[in-house]
Amino acid sequence: MGIYLNSTSACTLYQNESIKPYFVDKTQILEEIFPLIEEGSNYICITRPRRFGKTVMANMIASFLVKGEDSHRIFCDLDIARSEKYAKHMNQHNVIYISFNEIPYGCKSYLQYIERIQKGIIKDLKRAYSNLELEISDSVWDILREIHEYGGKEKFVFVLDEWDFIFHQDFVTEQDKKEYILFLSNLLKDKPYVSLAYMTGILPIAKYSSGSELNMFLEYTMASEEKYSNYFGFVESEVDELYIRYLSLNQEPKVTREGLRTWYDGYHTMGGERVYNPRSVVASLLNNNLGNYWTSSGPYDEIFYYIRNNVDAVRDDIARMVSGTPVTAEVREYAATSMNLSTKDEIFSAMVVYGFLSYESGCVSIPNKELMDKFADMLKKEPSLDYVYRLARESERMLKATLAEDTKTMLSILEYAHDTEVPLLSYNNEADLTAVVNLVYLSARNYYRIEREDKAGRGYVDFIFYPEMDRNADCLILELKVDDTPEAAIQQIKDRSYALRFQGKLGEALKYTGRILAVGIAYDKASKKHNCKIEVLKNFR
Repeated sequence: MGIYLNSTSACTLYQNESIKPYFVDKTQILEEIFPLIEEGSNYICITRPRRFGKTVMANMIASFLVKGEDSHRIFCDLDIARSEKYAKHMNQHNVIYISFNEIPYGCKSYLQYIERIQKGIIKDLKRAYSNLELEISDSVWDILREIHEYGGKEKFVFVLDEWDFIFHQDFVTEQDKKEYILFLSNLLKDKPYVSLAYMTGILPIAKYSSGSELNMFLEYTMASEEKYSNYFGFVESEVDELYIRYLSLNQEPKVTREGLRTWYDGYHTMGGERVYNPRSVVASLLNNNLGNYWTSSGPYDEIFYYIRNNVDAVRDDIARMVSGTPVTAEVREYAATSMNLSTKDEIFSAMVVYGFLSYESGCVSIPNKELMDKFADMLKKEPSLDYVYRLARESERMLKATLAEDTKTMLSILEYAHDTEVPLLSYNNEADLTAVVNLVYLSARNYYRIEREDKAGRGYVDFIFYPEMDRNADCLILELKVDDTPEAAIQQIKDRSYALRFQGKLGEALKYTGRILAVGIAYDKASKKHNCKIEVLKNFR
């Protein structure tokens, strides 16, 4: 047992994780790992944003495979225990686990950082293979090759977590980065002692390895590869299960299932499956509170630096996304460099890689309310986007006016929006009007779950507002029209029976007990004027 070689640390950490109340069993990934080990010389790299479970999975893989430990106590009741290859691989492999986010105390140079890792591995190897005359002055790969040649063809599984961590450290130079890539290449590439290299990180390898140094790795990203996607983040069925567990553990639950979706959903796999931010879901359930658990350190600040310095390229698209409208983008994850983002697509690519935006069907969008709050913070600080913030600031007044059926105030706010000459206010179609309506109702998201194009009655409604905080609050159905009348919008709401969405099934108790308001908003392109109308469809009070 050592610090890096066959360490017990991963077992301890994963066991601690497995007994937590909101643990999710993702051990089935091992079924896909076993054949790779048996074939030998396989290299996979999983890249995901922070807080998507990469380290938990790395600990799990290491703790299952590691030789010299009895991990059966951890895994005997988990899914992988049903595998035919369970006993064949349980604690049968030499594992070298490197967590690259560990920095020596007082570290001020790359040399200090990498020497700690190399010396630590060599020390472990000398202790484990004391029967061989290993030279401590040799490089770690020379020693591993010697062990393989003279120690019975020994092979090793490498589990490398947060491989790109070092690139975000101030003391690392461009030359250091090249040296680091060369270190990984010398350690792993074309080496007979490698049975598997499993590596995780945020940034794709292509970002830093422009040559062939690390081309032996197959990369699996959230936006471009479907394989392994179910093992990182929580899918719908897993959140459903966690929520049932939460209800059984809390006498006074304050978190709703729809609230979890609004706050933490919004990501997508390559195959189109919805994915939740796992750390935020667990924190919310543990704290019995829907809140913002996204941390804003590191790359967050770097990315928004580029937004500020390329604001002309992204300003209108940021406004559209804040309004809830997806934006077409060509995402190339390898472009996610924190050193030189020069185009809109590069900025958005970086934001997808770091988890600030989701990417689906050629469009980027702000995934959920948790991230929307971060963008709202940015709007307050960015002068060039202040027009969006000013509109959002009016949104509290817009909601109050709507609930009071005060169409005069609603019109004044919409005209104010138009008069600010917001660039996206071309109103060429309903999409532009939709973007502005999203902005002027931004604060409503604090009280309502707002769905766009939701199935209701006999069609799809433009906007439907479901009360989240108070079941006695008014429900809103909002329909938009360009070059038509608000009366026509309200008639559509009636004709297509959108209000049925609030009334539930026959015989069920009413979930919402306030009024149901039909809101029609229209814009005439010739006169450049808005018009509004509100009608009470139902009153359950």
